[in-house]
Amino acid sequence: MSAREVKVYSTPTCPWCRKVKQFFEDNGIEYKDFNVAEDSAAREEMINKCKQLAVPTICIDGEVIVGFNEAQLKEKLGL
Repeated sequence: MSAREVKVYSTPTCPWCRKVKQFFEDNGIEYKDFNVAEDSAAREEMINKCKQLAVPTICIDGEVIVGFNEAQLKEKLGL
């Protein structure tokens, strides 16, 4: 599988954030997690990318997906 840049903007209390990270781990997808509750720079980056404060916000090779949509994630990742 080709290396992709996968970023997850999340908060520790968000159940959907935990689900998306578990999905990535279950499927062997490497990702970088940004806690937007504590990391103000990551929060600003997330707001600039998707114009909202929704978590999880997922960026796959620069393309933004807001929320945990398993079918959409599988399509984007070729799973």
